[in-house]
Amino acid sequence: MIDEFKKFIMKGNMVDMAVGIIIGAAFGTVVKSLVSDIIMPPIGMLMGGIDFSSLFIALDGQAYASLAAATAAGAATINYGVFINNVITLLIVGFAVFLLVKAINKMREKEQAAPATEPAKPSEDILLLREIRDALTRDK
Repeated sequence: MIDEFKKFIMKGNMVDMAVGIIIGAAFGTVVKSLVSDIIMPPIGMLMGGIDFSSLFIALDGQAYASLAAATAAGAATINYGVFINNVITLLIVGFAVFLLVKAINKMREKEQAAPATEPAKPSEDILLLREIRDALTRDK
């Protein structure tokens, strides 16, 4: 059973998938930073200095100065600002994956559209051996 598991794990597709997951996780971290550190601050500034990640609704009806204060008080909150950031992150990752798939499909189309090359002509040795073979079969 262990040998069978080793064979399964070491298959090319499984290793490729593991590499994809690791790179995808790193890519997700970079995109999350892009959204929260680069994209959202100017959008928040344009909307009057709003920091989307601190937008929330306290479910206990109390008013809190910040999300951290509400969390420290133990209040249940709906963090819709964090949700907005995550939706933007999803859109950016989705667009990046779309561009990647589009580029791969374009490369595949080029490969399929390329005319098939003619097979290489056999060497002189091969031609001579074929003549000998054909002569031997005729003489029988």
